[in-house]
Amino acid sequence: QLQLVESGGGLVQPGGSLRLSCAASGFTLQPYAIGWFRQAPGKEREGVSCISSGGYTNYADSVKGRFTISRDNAKNTVYLQMNSLKPEDTAVYYCTASLRAFQAVCVMPKSEYDYWGQGTQVTVSS
Repeated sequence: QLQLVESGGGLVQPGGSLRLSCAASGFTLQPYAIGWFRQAPGKEREGVSCISSGGYTNYADSVKGRFTISRDNAKNTVYLQMNSLKPEDTAVYYCTASLRAFQAVCVMPKSEYDYWGQGTQVTVSS
């Protein structure tokens, strides 16, 4: 059974950091682009970042310079390092896999992704 499991969310003060993890089971992440999306209450799910199989990365303008996506193929895991967090980063964060293998780049429309995790809550508040 293909599964993505997010972890690492929590409550953090503004200016703080968190590292989210997305672990896969039932399949190998290495050939596929992985994305991180988030959804705040009452808002649409939006793309945050993605990474292609070859390491190409893409970021939403709102997180550029603060968030870093990376992958560890040996651990079958993708990470999202989030620094300088702001209250507006508060949301449920989801990881997702696009099952189009070995694409040179990654993009962030939701329609490009096939499997989704259950999400992890990130709350930025003092």
